[in-house]
Amino acid sequence: MGVKAEVTSGLDVLASEEQSLTDEERRLLVRQARVLIEQMYVHLPLKRAMHAVDPLQRLRLLDRRLTGLSERAFHDEMLRIFNGLRDLHTNYVLPAPYANRKATLPFRIEAYWEDETPRYLVTEVAPGVNLPPFARGVEVTHWNGMPIDRAVALNGDRNAGSNMEARQARGLASLTHRSMRLLAEPDEAWVTVTFQVDGASHEQRFDWTVGELAPVGVVEEASAEEDQAESALGLDLLAEDIRRSQKQVLAPEAMELEGKAAAGEIAGPDLNSVSKIPDALQFRKVPGPNGDLGYLRIRAFNFEETVPFFVEEVVRILGLLPQNGLIIDVRGNGGGKIMAGEMLLQLFTPRRIEPEQMCFINSDLTLAVTEQEGFQQWNQSIKESVETGSPYSDALPLVEQYPELLNSIGQRYHGPVTLIIDALCYSTTDIFAAGFQDHKIGPVIGTSRCTGAGGANVWEYALLQRLLPNQFGPLPKGASMRVAVRRTSRVGSRSGDPVEDLGVTPDHLCRMTKRDLLDENPDLIAFAGQTLAQLPVRLLDAAVAAKGDGLELTLTTKGLDRVDALLAGRPRDSWDVADGQTVQTVSRNGAAAPAIIELRGFAKGELAISRRLGG
Repeated sequence: MGVKAEVTSGLDVLASEEQSLTDEERRLLVRQARVLIEQMYVHLPLKRAMHAVDPLQRLRLLDRRLTGLSERAFHDEMLRIFNGLRDLHTNYVLPAPYANRKATLPFRIEAYWEDETPRYLVTEVAPGVNLPPFARGVEVTHWNGMPIDRAVALNGDRNAGSNMEARQARGLASLTHRSMRLLAEPDEAWVTVTFQVDGASHEQRFDWTVGELAPVGVVEEASAEEDQAESALGLDLLAEDIRRSQKQVLAPEAMELEGKAAAGEIAGPDLNSVSKIPDALQFRKVPGPNGDLGYLRIRAFNFEETVPFFVEEVVRILGLLPQNGLIIDVRGNGGGKIMAGEMLLQLFTPRRIEPEQMCFINSDLTLAVTEQEGFQQWNQSIKESVETGSPYSDALPLVEQYPELLNSIGQRYHGPVTLIIDALCYSTTDIFAAGFQDHKIGPVIGTSRCTGAGGANVWEYALLQRLLPNQFGPLPKGASMRVAVRRTSRVGSRSGDPVEDLGVTPDHLCRMTKRDLLDENPDLIAFAGQTLAQLPVRLLDAAVAAKGDGLELTLTTKGLDRVDALLAGRPRDSWDVADGQTVQTVSRNGAAAPAIIELRGFAKGELAISRRLGG
């Protein structure tokens, strides 16, 4: 995967390339935004209630007052209107020259906590930056003379995070890496950082660098004729822009590894420690109280490969990790392909996965969309809303066959599992975390008090153009928009609750420590290990051999008192078991050998583990 070199000039590069919009072009953008938000935006009633905003009135006023505004003033107001929705799915995307640009500083700041008070460390510095005493590990106290807490809070208000922790997390992430297609350019040409080393205070000035965004590889949402389940998106584009920018500036060796993977140059023994999709997946063994544990970091659900390839790669990785406990870490994951997140859930539980439900807002344009092939299951309920007055369509799975897709593989990791989340988790990652909790797969540990709370399927403007060409025409100079078009709601004991604005609340809070930031999360992993140690370890394994007209199963079990056998999906036998080995025979009753034998293990009447053999 090729990555263009950095452009190392300052913010003045943008001024020389600026392409001013005419008043008519501005008016077109404002009016298309009104149609988009009024007719397609599924969270409009919720946002009006929760955040007391009126984006449509603000757009009407901007339409009236846009003559005489400077270029920056116009873009700033459009950004404020969209960001005021507190929805990272619904964006105004700036035109050229901002559309493919980022502004960066050559370091990253992260927060750790002491007595519920955040403190800020430089955790990464770009290769080649040598400005002692400024270095990795110094503690930042002020930003341009302002206390760092205040600087993060003010920057967070320019982001669209739906809760306070999400705004704080995004304000911190974009303090040093800014996507200029989604955020205003920095106000200052340089930044003065005040930091402490051994109790002494120092200052260092850094100029903003303007460069091209690293390729994000966003898959375009499918139209009605294409595979919607495979390409349906739930993505925080800003978080993905920042993640990729940080990687490009601070970790060029990781970009090189990504390029090797794309070229198929990772093979053989290397695959025992490196994923075939290294940008999205990393894994390793970590110490636990009762032996080594597996650690799987899922950094993105946004990737160029197919969803089946992604899921197969996760299955491969699970086979390489210790089986007595697994830590899944999705911190900082802004989402991507919805199906990728939901398909993974089945790998960690014997329970049947129920997909999150999706609904449209009821409007003339969503009625027109749902008259087209691929969306027709929502059409009747939108028609009926004229009489019922309901604001939303029926809540239905993404596509009709979706529940079967999400249960097509079955449980592949049989040890206890825990999930780590933070306030940068968004969209597909919110859906994954909600499904993990709703299906009671394991405890959820949060380094924040809530995820980013993004609960929707997002559509790019290009898809609206294809589906509704008479309503959504071309936009000037590469400008674009995105909209949350289908709301997602939870299942299980919280069935029907929206994910948007509420997010997922962890079962346990474990704030980051200074050691975590500087030494690969030892305290966080120790906390996760202790959490796993409180969970029962189950075992259900089997060797199968033909025996006459039946099948002989040599079962190895632990922590179970009953095993049921299903052949070709139909119940066939049930046995009481204890820890250890037992041999059981299943009759085929003259039928041909089934493609799949499913074993289900129970503990005190509760389904605890399942294993599929064959097929």
